[in-house]
Amino acid sequence: MNEYWTFGLLAVTSFFTLINPLGVMPIFMTITSDLSPEQRKKTARKATIVSFFTLVAFAFSGQLLFNFFGISVNSLKVVGGIIFFIMGQDMLQARLSKIKVSEGEIQEYVNDVSITPLAIPMICGPGAITNGIVLMESANGINMMIILVASILIICLATYLILWGSSRITNFLGDTGNKILMRLMGLIVMVIAVEFFFSGLKPIIRDILAV
Repeated sequence: MNEYWTFGLLAVTSFFTLINPLGVMPIFMTITSDLSPEQRKKTARKATIVSFFTLVAFAFSGQLLFNFFGISVNSLKVVGGIIFFIMGQDMLQARLSKIKVSEGEIQEYVNDVSITPLAIPMICGPGAITNGIVLMESANGINMMIILVASILIICLATYLILWGSSRITNFLGDTGNKILMRLMGLIVMVIAVEFFFSGLKPIIRDILAV
């Protein structure tokens, strides 16, 4: 029983740290600042649902898929870094602050940002994916597998609640506050992007030079 508690605690704490929903919240606030509360709630819900199923899918078949397609986690970091950088550049120039589109286009926008960049790679990033694969490989028996899936569900639910609650903060800041926050977060996101990119690129270059 102690083994199960230890494994569950490890899974919950590691996923919470790697997903970092509190860190995702400011970015979520900026890219959904002009959406209605209901649309923002829908975006958060879809992003966390996509993240949950993606993490579970990779946990059960990630290593097999990576080997089959010849994909490495380092490659995922490089791609994630590029996506982060482009997003951070847009945020820095406040390009995401106004969305003057029709209702149908807003729905398309919600669908787009809920999957990329919110679900992948913001919530379900290389670290969380790798963590799921590693923990699944170390899970001994069906009980630990259930605990792992339950841990992912708990963290995704917590992430949804945190993102949902960010609506009040967005309304409190107002238009000017959101623009300031967007530019500040743009800088931070671009720094994160550089770290992501080079942390994935270094091992790739090292492997190339070793050949």
